[in-house]
Amino acid sequence: MKTKKIINMVILLTILSFNIVFAQDNLQIEATNAIAIDYDTNEIIYAKDIDTRVYPASITKLLTALLLSEKIDENSLLTFTKTASEQPSYSYSKNVHPVKIGDQMTLKNTLDALLLYSANDIAYMVADNVSGNSKNFEILMNKRLKELNMLNSNFITPNGLDSNTNNHYTTTYDLTKLMKASYDSELIRNSISKTNADVRFLDGPVAHFENRNKLTGNNGCIGGKTGYTKKAGRCLLSIYERDNKKIIMAVMNSKYNLPEDSIVFEDMSKLADFAYNKKQSILYKKGEILKTIKKEYNIIPFIGPTVSIDIPIFTKENILYYDSNLDVNKKIILKDFNPWDLDDKFSLANLNIQIRDYNKSYDLYTSVTKKDLFFKNLYIYIIALVLILALIVFIIKFFTRNKRRNIYSNRRYY
Repeated sequence: MKTKKIINMVILLTILSFNIVFAQDNLQIEATNAIAIDYDTNEIIYAKDIDTRVYPASITKLLTALLLSEKIDENSLLTFTKTASEQPSYSYSKNVHPVKIGDQMTLKNTLDALLLYSANDIAYMVADNVSGNSKNFEILMNKRLKELNMLNSNFITPNGLDSNTNNHYTTTYDLTKLMKASYDSELIRNSISKTNADVRFLDGPVAHFENRNKLTGNNGCIGGKTGYTKKAGRCLLSIYERDNKKIIMAVMNSKYNLPEDSIVFEDMSKLADFAYNKKQSILYKKGEILKTIKKEYNIIPFIGPTVSIDIPIFTKENILYYDSNLDVNKKIILKDFNPWDLDDKFSLANLNIQIRDYNKSYDLYTSVTKKDLFFKNLYIYIIALVLILALIVFIIKFFTRNKRRNIYSNRRYY
């Protein structure tokens, strides 16, 4: 009876283990493109079609906010412009409170209106105040994209509206770079981390905004930006922090289920749980030989004849990585070393691992030591020692014989 219980328990644990692994390896989300990437190391934890062109919609406003924070003094006032007044819903002037051209707003209130409420007119107000007009701002946006190494992106409008153009695009991978740069800005970081804010123009009434990113402040979500157009679908770019680990995540071209508008947030929540629970895979096991090199050395250090030896190179630790089905570039870089310097603590090479912008270097070692070189050539040293001893004996005998001859010659002379 006990045996049967044990067998049933083993079967149950096996099924549970299988289900856990299966859940880790299969993330079911509606978004057609998604990514999770470590904020500090740039290691990609999860990738789903991250290089295909997507439309950023209002996520564009993060770049607009970044340029505002970089180009305009924090204590400056921004002025509402004619171009801003012409923007469609969702706009502050059309959907919140009427605004007159020339009305002014503080920079911090501008950021909250832009990033929490996602006001389309505020984006154009920023563009006009930063660059004089939206065309100049377009040039500035694309210059900044290149500086951020977002090489597969091109922005046209400061608010992300794309009905009149197909040239306002990015990739899911590129957007993680925008989020990192945005979060590094204290002004933007403080804005996107709010769950709500009170905003007003100087001469206008106070408007209370709830953050359109419903996940902010929950389960580790510390900021983000939503977006939607017909081309873009529902999308969300977020940053999370759990257990002192920050992860940037994006779900693009998800479904927009009105009136609940829940699917994109469910996608993001699933991705966040998946990313934080995913375990790293072993790329190379501890002690695994990665390469064997042939190295020449002098049998007698510095002077002796040259021979070669095969030197296996291995790692002293498990080399781990997140398997996201992306190419892993592995490169072994040998150091300049003398085999006579080898011991078990001597690192004679480095292994560089690169996955996109993730780079990490590991020290490599060998089991070959100077003792191995000595014993490998022991017979040569013995032969050499015998020859040296024979030479010494010969020299001694030679000088002894000559000395005796000289003594004998001298005696005959006297």
